[in-house]
Amino acid sequence: MPDTLLTATDEDLMLRYGAGDLPSFRELYRRHSQGLYRFVAWRSPRRAWVDEIVQDAWASLHAARAGYQPQAAFRTYLYQIARNRLIDLLRQRQGQEQEAGELPDEGASPQRSLEQKQQHARLHAAIAALPVEQKEALVLQQFSGMSIQDIAVVTETEAQTVKSRLRYAMQKLRTQLDGAAGTGGQA
Repeated sequence: MPDTLLTATDEDLMLRYGAGDLPSFRELYRRHSQGLYRFVAWRSPRRAWVDEIVQDAWASLHAARAGYQPQAAFRTYLYQIARNRLIDLLRQRQGQEQEAGELPDEGASPQRSLEQKQQHARLHAAIAALPVEQKEALVLQQFSGMSIQDIAVVTETEAQTVKSRLRYAMQKLRTQLDGAAGTGGQA
């Protein structure tokens, strides 16, 4: 892979891709595919939708490549596309029941694996129980590494609102996880 691809900013890569440079797209995909998938997996109420939404986000990015103008960070732009697709999907299927999805567990050593799975399950349940707006802000910050300003752009809210959502989310998580630890969780 040429050094210019490795050192180029995401925005430069997207502009190159818009001009027809396929290796630039491959580098963008390499940099952002896992983070985008995690964001959608945490945000989607149905596991079955995750692949569809992620694929649609990349397809929409491809369709919009020629008109791309960097007004925000590329990652913000990409996540906003995925978020909008999820909102569209939710609106289309509004009448259907929603089931909670779970992320796949990864194995480790037997005793430690069980403890990690239990911890992961408690954390996942606590995050899943958060109000949608708080969960979204938390996932974007903690799992996608976005700044408060980027989260504000993606969620189309004020930065102060994002800060409040994050603060309330962390308070609720602490309360839930402390309660779980006191009732049979970790000693």
